[in-house]
Amino acid sequence: MSEPQANTPEMFEHFRFVVDPGQAPVRIDSYMASHMEDTSRNRIQQAIKCGYVRVGGNVVKANYVVRPGEVITFEMPYQRRGVEVIPQDIPLDIVYEDDDVLVVNKAAGMVVHPGHGNFEGTLINALAHYLGISQGPQAEDDRMGILVHRIDKDTSGLLVVAKNEPSLVKLQKHFFKHDIERVYHAIVWGNIREDEGTVDTYIGRDPNDRLRFRPYDDPEKGKHAVTHYRVLERFGYVTYVECRLETGRTHQIRVHMSSIGHPLFNDERYGGSEIRKGTIYAKYRQFIQNCFAICPRQALHAKTLGFEHPVTGEWLRFDSPLPDDMAQLLDKWRKYSGNMPAEEED
Repeated sequence: MSEPQANTPEMFEHFRFVVDPGQAPVRIDSYMASHMEDTSRNRIQQAIKCGYVRVGGNVVKANYVVRPGEVITFEMPYQRRGVEVIPQDIPLDIVYEDDDVLVVNKAAGMVVHPGHGNFEGTLINALAHYLGISQGPQAEDDRMGILVHRIDKDTSGLLVVAKNEPSLVKLQKHFFKHDIERVYHAIVWGNIREDEGTVDTYIGRDPNDRLRFRPYDDPEKGKHAVTHYRVLERFGYVTYVECRLETGRTHQIRVHMSSIGHPLFNDERYGGSEIRKGTIYAKYRQFIQNCFAICPRQALHAKTLGFEHPVTGEWLRFDSPLPDDMAQLLDKWRKYSGNMPAEEED
């Protein structure tokens, strides 16, 4: 490789990847697209074309095939912006707090952590203000040393926060060992025939859509994920269910329920924001649109959270009521199903 010219700008490393030993041969643009959730393949190809992507220190082309153990760096002529956390006085629904942990009931619509265009108004910004801490612009950890786990922006419900590093380490170990009780309530499309069941798959990123995940049978393509579900109430065209997580993967319930033909009601990303069951009549279509307006997000709530206290060892268990949008949605379906002719049920 030739020596850089005198006017070549200084390059700064933004991302670094060490290719997994079991990685099959794949083009570098495809590999990076699958590992950089919020960056499109087109932008990655443009960066490669500009000479910003290197393997072992050497600039490569988009058709370069990565090999196990190689080090890929994404370098830009400016320093990477860190994950700055600015304390913001945002109201929090605190369910429990002591010297070591804090349990908060997150509202739907609130992003959990800053980054990728959401640098303010997040749960972490609110916690930084409440706890009297902050994080400078060069920081790389978007969890700020307190966030144990996450739930999606448009999912409501309970989260546990660690108030010190020893508590964080212990709680993360409990999550890793699946020693945490997590129960969600959801409204899904269709009439689930069985009263209860289990979905057991591997979950990995969808190669055709970087914002989606999908189930796989192959352990090489995803992480093991197990969801136990139980029917709470039936409304003919939709079902109210309880989902108990044995594992905690990104979008797990959304992916699993969609995979068995019952996507979450109004879940746009997984096919639940269109009519999946019901009649063809205009009156029904208007009813569904009214339902979408009442609950303008996936109908999913992290209702119950149980864990062993990281210091005392006491088992703590918390339960949160359904938020108003899901409660109103259920009431609307109860009234509708009560007036539904028997021959319309499926």
